[in-house]
Amino acid sequence: MNMPDPQAMTSNWMSQFADPATWQSWMKLPEPDINPLAGILKDVGAHINPAALDAIKTDYLQKAAALWQDMVMMKTPELNDRRFAAPEWQANPLSAYSAASYLLNSRFLLEMAEAVEATPRDKQKIRFAVQQMVDAMSPANFLATNPEAQQHLIESKGESLTKGLTNMLADLQKGRISQSDESAFEVGRNVATTPGQVVFENALFQLIQYAPSTATVHAVPLVMIPPCINKFYILDLQPENSVVRYAVEQGNSVFLVSWRNPGKELENVTWDDYVEMGAIQAINVSRAISGSAKVSVFGFCVGGTIASSALAVLAARGEQPAASLTLLTTLLDYEDTGVLDVFIDENQVAKREKSLANGGLLPGKDLATTFSSLRPNDLVWNYVQSNYLKGKNPAAFDLLYWNADSTNLPGPMFTFYLRQMYLENNLRMPGKVATAGVKVDLGAIDAPTFIYGSRDDHIVPWTAAFKSMGLLNPGKPNNNRFVLGASGHIAGVINPHAKGKRSHWIAKAKPNGKGAAADPDAWLAGATELKGSWWSAWAAFLAEHGGKNVKPPAKLGNKQYAPIEAAPGRYVKVRAEQA
Repeated sequence: MNMPDPQAMTSNWMSQFADPATWQSWMKLPEPDINPLAGILKDVGAHINPAALDAIKTDYLQKAAALWQDMVMMKTPELNDRRFAAPEWQANPLSAYSAASYLLNSRFLLEMAEAVEATPRDKQKIRFAVQQMVDAMSPANFLATNPEAQQHLIESKGESLTKGLTNMLADLQKGRISQSDESAFEVGRNVATTPGQVVFENALFQLIQYAPSTATVHAVPLVMIPPCINKFYILDLQPENSVVRYAVEQGNSVFLVSWRNPGKELENVTWDDYVEMGAIQAINVSRAISGSAKVSVFGFCVGGTIASSALAVLAARGEQPAASLTLLTTLLDYEDTGVLDVFIDENQVAKREKSLANGGLLPGKDLATTFSSLRPNDLVWNYVQSNYLKGKNPAAFDLLYWNADSTNLPGPMFTFYLRQMYLENNLRMPGKVATAGVKVDLGAIDAPTFIYGSRDDHIVPWTAAFKSMGLLNPGKPNNNRFVLGASGHIAGVINPHAKGKRSHWIAKAKPNGKGAAADPDAWLAGATELKGSWWSAWAAFLAEHGGKNVKPPAKLGNKQYAPIEAAPGRYVKVRAEQA
């Protein structure tokens, strides 16, 4: 079965600003021979049960007839979709009918995709491809069919169109859609501002030691390993929403890895290098500077996978340097990777290996396009409508500024990660993955572990993050603690304690990966919902395993590792296009 490449399809749809007549002709349903889904089904060898298709067609024809009758009688249809919430859509009967017709036709396509008889993986890819088409064909995305944008054009006497074209040309030069007023932020000026010093650097990362802000600190330092996709300052945005600053204010001596944005000089770097030269080196330098034999290790997303791999490598070498381990929205078991699964199959991974396994870079813009495609209405078409059709400038938003500051990835590292983790899910099996000269066994890590998942995470489903409970501390299940937070992959993590927003869930039961206790739904059923951020629960965990309170050092670094430059350092300021 030859599945279409979702990434190629996504890039194609998201870059296509076509004449609305094109998608309108596709929407002449229910004839399957002119339905865009028919081509996909033919390519993959899938089909729809004729009885199911007839039922969908019958329902569609009834609703289409009712919609047409309403149109003839000048009855304005209901538009229960936020894309058509502006009063201009209801004020113009033709616009309202266009939007209602689009919603009906979209529902028809998606119901057909849902009725496809195929393997779960292929069906998910078909649903994803159809959703991309449906979102791209919205009448809100075209000036000719968007009455809200037309009203802006009239009221501004054409200025909105001129401004929109200017915005589009500027974005074409950047090669991406602007989601935030990027002139409002500067790394080191108003984001990534927690005081500290770079105390070590090699070709792969800089290590930042942050200045203490409390009279005493925990003797065990905290070593933070962020993802190498995008920049570390998602953990240190502005003072009021900085995870790093919060950790410092809770009396922790904080060290943090700032990954280098790879250029040509790093195109041959491997997964082993990220583990050995990155995480292990950071742990060892932090131990040397702090004088503590133990450190609390923190990993976020793929940073958590790297951190866990590093501790497993050290365990195989007879070392147990972690007093505790924190994993935020991290996958160790890749059986369920959510919607990202549509980008992973043997053909796609083999294609990447052919082009990158022996050297080269995965451009940051490719990763940015992939992640934007997971939520196209929020991260793509919303800005097409606002920036281009209405001529508005995006608002200043630190999180979206960070989101646009993408990073490249070395080809050998990326292809190893794709195959070993995402495609073959080998990391969960003791001894299946070899890293830095040893076979990795996550169960050999001996450290109390705090595992966090975000309830609405579409990149690391919380139920997948929960599976780490059965992989870590297999002989000491009570050493594992799971906390569930509200919201998504980023917003759930960056949830400042002081604001008291959202909720988190904690259960006294400590699943051990066996029997009913391993079921995340059963865990949630027994969990208690607490208002506010999970940060306070994490701070308590760090304090519990942070050792005695001691006087903070008078100076950062030491004789062997003298400060090099002030935080946030040089590496984080290099953009992908400059690397």
